[in-house]
Amino acid sequence: MSKVNWQNYACNGFYDELIAAPGRPRAEAKMLCGYLAQLESHELAEHKAAAEVAIQAMGITFTVYTEGNMIDRAWPFDIVPRIIPLHEWQKTAAGLKQRVKALNLFIDDLYHEQRIVKEGILPAEVLAQSVNFRPQCVGVTPPRRVWAHICGSDLVRDKDGTLYVLEDNLRVPSGVSYMLENRNVTKRVLPELFATGRIQPLDDYPAQLYDMLASMSPRPGEDPQIVVLTPGIYNSAYFEHSYLAQQMGVELVEGPDLVVLDDDCVYMRTVDGLRRVDVIYRRIDDMFLDPEAFNPESMLGVPGLMRAWRNGKVALANAPGAGVADDKVIYAFVPEIIRFYLSEEPLLPNVPSYLCMFEQDRDHVLANLDKLVVKPANESGGYGMLVGPHATAAERARFAELIKANPRNYMAQPTLALSTSPTLCQHEMEPRHVDLRPFILSGEQTYVTMGGLTRVALTKGSLVVNSSQGGGSKDTWIVDVGGN
Repeated sequence: MSKVNWQNYACNGFYDELIAAPGRPRAEAKMLCGYLAQLESHELAEHKAAAEVAIQAMGITFTVYTEGNMIDRAWPFDIVPRIIPLHEWQKTAAGLKQRVKALNLFIDDLYHEQRIVKEGILPAEVLAQSVNFRPQCVGVTPPRRVWAHICGSDLVRDKDGTLYVLEDNLRVPSGVSYMLENRNVTKRVLPELFATGRIQPLDDYPAQLYDMLASMSPRPGEDPQIVVLTPGIYNSAYFEHSYLAQQMGVELVEGPDLVVLDDDCVYMRTVDGLRRVDVIYRRIDDMFLDPEAFNPESMLGVPGLMRAWRNGKVALANAPGAGVADDKVIYAFVPEIIRFYLSEEPLLPNVPSYLCMFEQDRDHVLANLDKLVVKPANESGGYGMLVGPHATAAERARFAELIKANPRNYMAQPTLALSTSPTLCQHEMEPRHVDLRPFILSGEQTYVTMGGLTRVALTKGSLVVNSSQGGGSKDTWIVDVGGN
């Protein structure tokens, strides 16, 4: 039986996360690559099968919507971790903290003085046409002026090795449960590699999340009553909602489980009667949160919840209205946002971006649709975008019309040469493109996960990593290479 031969692994001109050149693993990956090279192909297959059994036994699923149906699928997982050296991650974490701090100041400004608009840094029309700006939040000051308590920022590495921020997810970012479960599965499949102590732990996230939520309580002297508010079992991220509630030891509730009384406090219905709720980690979009304030037909939310929040009787994470910064057009202004609020240079670069609302940028985009990735301002999950080099002439023509009809809603970026990582495909190691979603918690302190959710495009040559569109994921190791 054959073994993994790293001499035969071709990086194909991309930056590879583990292999610097054929037969030459990066310093932080030497231990893993050496271990894998000792395994026969049948042993690799056994490890892969063991991971699949563990995923089934642990009940790790995600939901795919297709042709009007909902399908629960086992989480697609690759056993070969993606590795980042600790010294690089420490710099990345500092950049993420800086970014989220500036974004929280930005959101707070938009719902109060709007200095950034008055001083001409953010064009007024960008805010005027924002679909996620919530007038219902104007004048509200949440605890510590933090709006985005949980942020998931997507990072990608280009062929020169530079890590870029691709986008920020500040509404209801998901994926952290899969990051944690990927580690649990990997520990079962490759336990001996964790014995060195060089792989940094990340299992403190549920405790950090609980402490951050508890710090928001409007009754600081009391033992806070925290709940996770889910839309229910038919939501694609329901596994995560129930997982996090269980890990934190708090109640998982749906809208009808909560009620707001005349005292503007929120109460949970229990078998022993009503119990006051202090903090709600909500996993429901703004528009469905409170039928009194937003969509009157919503059956998912809690009537009066916004009234309770505005009056400081309950804390909401993330705060309603935080999604105003979760806009791919706003994204292009983040470097200026950092400079404006913090008087600092950005530590992490943005991907170069073209905003179709500006005539010069729009002309460039329309002339280069075959080379660019075009994104609508507020879609997520990889939907509604055009990957120019992989699109047909008809698809490009359709997007040209969409851009001309609503230029504010579109932005474009160069097609990055996303980094790759070795992935086990039919018993062979092949490069597949990856991205990374670390999670940042903002409370009394700011906490960044030790790594994040590495998503991998399992289809050869594909750049689409979203699990809803055929992507999978890997464990992410932050490794202390010490003096090596």
